[in-house]
Amino acid sequence: MKYAFFTLLSILFTANEVFAQEMAANPAQVGATGAGGMFGNIIPLILIFAIFYFIMIRPQQKKMKQHQEMLKNLHKGDEVVTTGGVIGLVVKTDEAAGTVELEIAKDVNVKVVRGMISEVRKLGAESERLQKTAALDKGAKKPAEEKK
Repeated sequence: MKYAFFTLLSILFTANEVFAQEMAANPAQVGATGAGGMFGNIIPLILIFAIFYFIMIRPQQKKMKQHQEMLKNLHKGDEVVTTGGVIGLVVKTDEAAGTVELEIAKDVNVKVVRGMISEVRKLGAESERLQKTAALDKGAKKPAEEKK
């Protein structure tokens, strides 16, 4: 993709140089085509901007939109990866503060800014273990008092 872009750029600039050489060879036509010559010099810049838009800007906007949608759909119990590489289970979300509380180990919770979550993963073995232990902790009853 990069090579096609650079090839197109070289063709545009070569065509522009040929046009300039023709204008220099026939100075009588310079006055007659002065405005057209200026427009001919602007066309490569417009094409370069269009190419940059479709190759770089538009895909980045799509990616940002998908990331925002992913962050909007975060729920308790999702396994996420932060930009720092920390993997954790979403315990609590705070929409107003823009933070998410993650459980990264048993009884170890970390508060993370929502925008620093890079991906949501399918539940793996680690998160299933965390969910099971959390369910056992919630459902565990206090040991019965010893009979006297």
